[in-house]
Amino acid sequence: MTKLLLPRGYRSAELLHNRLATESEELWQKRGERRALKLFHEMAENVPAYKDFLKNHNIKHQEIRSIKDFKKVPTIDKNNYLRKYPKEELCWNGEFDHGQWVISTTSGSTGEPYYFPRETSQDWQYAMMAELYLRSNFQINKKSTLYIVAFPMGAWIGGLFTYEALKIVSENGGYDLSLITPGIHKQEVINAVKQLGSSFDQVIIGAYAPFLKDILDDGERQGIKWEDYHLGVVYSAEAFTETFRDYVLKKTSVKDPYKSSLNHYGTVDLGTMSHETPESIYVRRSLISDNKLKTLLPDPIKQPTLTQYNPELFFFEQDGDNLICSAYSGIPLVRYDLKDYGGVIDRSQVKRTMKELGYDIDQASKKYSFNETLWNLPYVYVYERNDFSVSYYAFLIYPDTIRRGLQAGHLEELVTGKFTMYVDYTDKGRQKLNIHAEMKYGQKVTEELTKKLQKILHEALLSESSEYRETFGMIGDEAKPDVVLWEYESPEYFRPGTKQKWVRKEK
Repeated sequence: MTKLLLPRGYRSAELLHNRLATESEELWQKRGERRALKLFHEMAENVPAYKDFLKNHNIKHQEIRSIKDFKKVPTIDKNNYLRKYPKEELCWNGEFDHGQWVISTTSGSTGEPYYFPRETSQDWQYAMMAELYLRSNFQINKKSTLYIVAFPMGAWIGGLFTYEALKIVSENGGYDLSLITPGIHKQEVINAVKQLGSSFDQVIIGAYAPFLKDILDDGERQGIKWEDYHLGVVYSAEAFTETFRDYVLKKTSVKDPYKSSLNHYGTVDLGTMSHETPESIYVRRSLISDNKLKTLLPDPIKQPTLTQYNPELFFFEQDGDNLICSAYSGIPLVRYDLKDYGGVIDRSQVKRTMKELGYDIDQASKKYSFNETLWNLPYVYVYERNDFSVSYYAFLIYPDTIRRGLQAGHLEELVTGKFTMYVDYTDKGRQKLNIHAEMKYGQKVTEELTKKLQKILHEALLSESSEYRETFGMIGDEAKPDVVLWEYESPEYFRPGTKQKWVRKEK
């Protein structure tokens, strides 16, 4: 089995940080191109499934010599590659049973679960990435830190992958970094803060955004003063709005929006691929606050996760509105279609566009004290997946629109922000959009509030969707969503200890 190794120069976070800050973006891109081509040729020779895939597409790998040639190679995905070949044939040299894998599974939210083996080198790769932002954002080299891993444990990638990486950081970096792994057991997270938090200079919670909101609200209800713990937050798995980030800042009395939290972009297929930086957060917040998203990104309203990535580790390409990625992993993947709606942008273009709009990133970084975190790395942005939407009268409605509607005005004091939506049919055969939303603890469901929420969500859909406006113009009130409110942690849609399902397809 081919040993998966990190490129040279990835053993010291401090040295790597300096290289990211001083070496040009073009140089990092060239490194990424070389490594992607190297991966392609190694797979063509040493991965039986990929060898067969290329043969079936009449491609001789020896003829792929440049990155221009590489971009003409057909993409692979779950259906035309992963599910087509036995697991053994997808691995290096056709060996699966002789490895020392940690195996994670997809959630199965878009189909049958798929199992991905992960090698130790991937833990080291994530560890290096995490160490970089834990030093630059949270100064773990100067502060004693309790990191609470509140991502799901078990067979899913989030919790265990994070734990393994942080353990490497803690043991090999000599940091005062302690870990506890309650997973998505909310009360255990709150208990850990109560019993352990005051012993450390800071507490970092790694959690999905809706789960973190529950932790903050329930902890406050149980008497926790979050401002006492110098809280930092690391998110993953899904996008959130800047309104949500502001909510967390307000709840925790944290003043710095750029270095107090960050979101990952990752998949079980390839692991953690990129993350927000103070610079990318500044760009996103600036464009959103001034309604200028469209100047840099394809959609004027939707707020994608906007991150910077290292192309030497994860080589992203944009194919239409789809993201393609090549990277070494337990099952090596080259020109792999992630089925994520998004794109890539050069950092030079980001800086140039921001300058034209009146924003100077270099000056802002000094003003807001993140000038020591500027890296010459390109950007990747990702919206919610098309398969995480509902089809309504032949157009798509995304959770992002409903999420923003639930954050309007004083609603954040009444509802948690969690919901599930689906489309079914009335007795007359018309489609009907259904939205089930969760009340905050102690709030009662009333007809008045239900009608108010329906009005707000209807207005949000009118504002953001031209197709919805046209449909409403044609069929009137029948287009409005049916809204159902549930008391806090009702098991039908909001059972505690599970990942929130924003969309239900089976209805």
